[in-house]
Amino acid sequence: MSMLLLCLAALQLTAQEQSPPEPKKELEELRLPLNADGSHYIKATFLNQVWLRFNQSNPGTTVLTDPTKQTVDIGLRRTRVQLYGQLTDHVGFYFQLGQNNFNFLSQNAGNRKLQIFFHDAVTEYKVKKNSDLLYIGGGLTITNGLSRFSQPSIGSIMSLDVPVFAQATVDQTDEFARKLSVYARGQIGKLNYRLVWSDPFPITTNGQALPVVNVNASFATDTHHKQYQGFFAWNFFDQESHVTPYMTGTYLGKKKVFNFEAGFITQKEATVTGLSAIDPDRKYHDMNLWSVALFYDAPLDVDKGTSLNAYAGYFYTDYGQGYLRYNGIMNPANGTTIAGAPTSSFGNAFPMFGTGSQIYAQLGYRLKNDLLGAGNGTLMPYATLQRATFDRLDKPMNVYDAGVNWLMKGHTSKITLDWQLRPVYTPENTRLIRAGGMKSQLTMQYQIFF
Repeated sequence: MSMLLLCLAALQLTAQEQSPPEPKKELEELRLPLNADGSHYIKATFLNQVWLRFNQSNPGTTVLTDPTKQTVDIGLRRTRVQLYGQLTDHVGFYFQLGQNNFNFLSQNAGNRKLQIFFHDAVTEYKVKKNSDLLYIGGGLTITNGLSRFSQPSIGSIMSLDVPVFAQATVDQTDEFARKLSVYARGQIGKLNYRLVWSDPFPITTNGQALPVVNVNASFATDTHHKQYQGFFAWNFFDQESHVTPYMTGTYLGKKKVFNFEAGFITQKEATVTGLSAIDPDRKYHDMNLWSVALFYDAPLDVDKGTSLNAYAGYFYTDYGQGYLRYNGIMNPANGTTIAGAPTSSFGNAFPMFGTGSQIYAQLGYRLKNDLLGAGNGTLMPYATLQRATFDRLDKPMNVYDAGVNWLMKGHTSKITLDWQLRPVYTPENTRLIRAGGMKSQLTMQYQIFF
């Protein structure tokens, strides 16, 4: 009997030695636990968005003084490294280092070095353990009011890019939408809230030529007032994460989110009009911005993996009398031959910010899992509309985007193809007149986010 048992044990041991080892679990994140249950941790992520783009230039565009009707360029829309974590039951932190909009025209202090800088440097205190009731934080932060797109999680954008106009003072009195702020944020029942007190940067330190003060408002160079902000979202279904202050673009069907959202930004005497400092008509203007919106992001068929993303928002933007600013994302041009043209109106720019109102809407549909074959991912077509009615435009402005995401591995590895159509304006006295026709831009982006 003993001999039989020994033979059986030997056979079992041989079978175990011949069976293949279990595959190692794929690493999903770079996370270092600091305690036994992992509730205290440090996590690192990185992101790179590479653009290849064809653009029809606005009339009069020049590149290095060369008249240019169209451009093809390669650029890094965003390159980021994040480090954040929970050090104790109550103490958290968030740091982000990187750069933006680096293409052949980019420069820093006259050379081609990357302009790497801190986007965020935040410390937070969680008032109640294991609860999102209240976080008190401060530092250099994107925690903002106005809308979810004023503090977007750029790695999870549904379309090619966010509606940048929602980052209302970007690179004017902030650092790529970040400000030195203290804030309170959290979750009370179904209410996601954040209240922010910010100390905006003076426009004299943004590294650009100062705006000419005239009958149309520009940011004041001789006043300094604090900025007050708030954002509120009523979660009808799932609550959104509070791990960082950033707000997700799309969960790709992993959550069921339906929110009613509202926000505001206000600052006393933010802008000024008047031809000179001694102009008797010189006047300071308060900046008052607010928005209301609906956001929906949810699965449609859990088994197939299909999901829907939708957003519709109304933005009221009062920067002061006649305020208008052109902006072109990672502009592939640097000049114009049109006399009296608004500042930075060349290349791919359009009137992105202004006193008046805007409507922004987007819709995206994630198709079924493995649409392109096992392991090859799926597609998510989308469309967006930005419609602006600004005081200085003779007609409302519509900017259209349509595209498709190839989600090879969710947001971790994806290719986006986007086509944009924008109107062209010409200056006439203090107003801008639709010149007829539209200009287009075709962009392919490859994103890695881990």
